[in-house]
Amino acid sequence: MDLEKPPADRPVPRAEGCLTVAVRLPVRIVVLVLVVPVRVVWDALAVGGRLLRDSVLRPVGRALSWVAWAVFVWPWGALWRYVVAPAGRMLVRLGYVLLVVPAVWLYDRVLTPLGQVIGRAARGTGAVLARALRGVGAGLAWVLRGVGAGLAWALRGVGAGLGLVYAWLLVPVGRVLVVLLEAAGTALVAVGLGTYRGVAWLTRYLIVVPAVWVYVWVLTPVGRAAAWTARRLGRLVWMIFGAIGTCLYWTLYWTARILLVLPALAVWRGVLVPLGRVLAVVGRETAEAFGHAWRVAGHVSLAVGRFLARLLRLTFVEPVRWAWRTLLIPFGQAVRDTVLRPAAEAARGVGRITRRTLAAARQSARQTLAAARESARQARADVRRTLFGAPREPGPLPRAEPRGEPGAAAARTLGSRTTALTKD
Repeated sequence: MDLEKPPADRPVPRAEGCLTVAVRLPVRIVVLVLVVPVRVVWDALAVGGRLLRDSVLRPVGRALSWVAWAVFVWPWGALWRYVVAPAGRMLVRLGYVLLVVPAVWLYDRVLTPLGQVIGRAARGTGAVLARALRGVGAGLAWVLRGVGAGLAWALRGVGAGLGLVYAWLLVPVGRVLVVLLEAAGTALVAVGLGTYRGVAWLTRYLIVVPAVWVYVWVLTPVGRAAAWTARRLGRLVWMIFGAIGTCLYWTLYWTARILLVLPALAVWRGVLVPLGRVLAVVGRETAEAFGHAWRVAGHVSLAVGRFLARLLRLTFVEPVRWAWRTLLIPFGQAVRDTVLRPAAEAARGVGRITRRTLAAARQSARQTLAAARESARQARADVRRTLFGAPREPGPLPRAEPRGEPGAAAARTLGSRTTALTKD
């Protein structure tokens, strides 16, 4: 028993039950026994992992990355940069020199003149062959016309003989065959019709009539009974499930209303609404106070800003403006008139002289290049004339006759005062 009175500032310990005191020590012992080994193992693993990362894995990773770069990346990059790319450029240049330039020269200097010569020869040969083929075609046409006339006379004779055979022999025989076939067809139709009627009568009275009787007197009543039974069962099941659903609905409704809605409504009406009203009044007064203070601060800041602006204008802006207008502008104008304008005129004069000199140089370079091109063109023309002869001069084209009605040349023009109708 504690016979001393505890001091006033000493916190009074909270009263605890005997069950709490009895359970606390075993639980703490069990937790300590279970958690301490796990925490020791975890700390050991963490320290070992950190040591392994810092002392082994990170240096090994850096070494492996450097080795991988030195083994895989750098050799291929060096091979591409110092071997493949120069070899490729050299091969491209060599291919251009060995293939493209000779091919272009061959096309321009050999194939084009050869093709022109072959084209001229082909045109002459085609003209000769066309004339020969026209003569051969005319002869063949004359021969074929004679042969066709003979064949037409022979065919007319054969046609006349065949017409006599058809009229005196084939027509009577065909009529006799038609009569015989009509008699045989009538007999076959009668036999088929009798067979069809017999089979139809047997099918009707052996299959159709019993099937209709079974459908009307057996299947229809059974189906109606089954449908009536299914409808009644469906209505019964619907009524049972509807009653169960109605009971569940009203049960859940009243349960939710009693357990949730009514307590929430009581809390809303008894706690939240009054508290919200008080908070609304406090918030409204606070907002109005903030608004009034904001407006007063605006007026004060406006007055202070105007005072500072006036002070800055009198102490800085006006002296600077006076110095700008009375000192800097005249000094700048004097510098502009005495230094800058003469320097600009001199620079413009130098620029004009330079532009004229460059223009004359460009004109002389153009004339030199034009003369060189003309000389090269004349040399090529002389070489071509020496090798292949002078080209044939094109003859004058025939003058096309003006289209329109006869006498259109005498029609009215813009410079005349008469027309084609009033000229005479």
